[in-house]
Amino acid sequence: MIGPLVFLQWCTDNGVTPVIPPKANRTEKRDYDKYLYRLRHLIENAFLRLKQWRSIATRYAKSTATFLAECQISAIMLWTA
Repeated sequence: MIGPLVFLQWCTDNGVTPVIPPKANRTEKRDYDKYLYRLRHLIENAFLRLKQWRSIATRYAKSTATFLAECQISAIMLWTA
């Protein structure tokens, strides 16, 4: 198993910006982009809300076009609610 610090170092070496904040009890605080973290959290919550529809979570639709239409209708319903 790879450690979190080794993984973080590998990510920064490959040009990835750390977005997730460090734990509160860490002795050595590291920087992270708060704006990107806020956007990431917003997108994760959107997927969480979309998966509340059973047909999307279990992928009832047989074709890609039908599944996309279900996702779009659900997203519109979430946006207007």
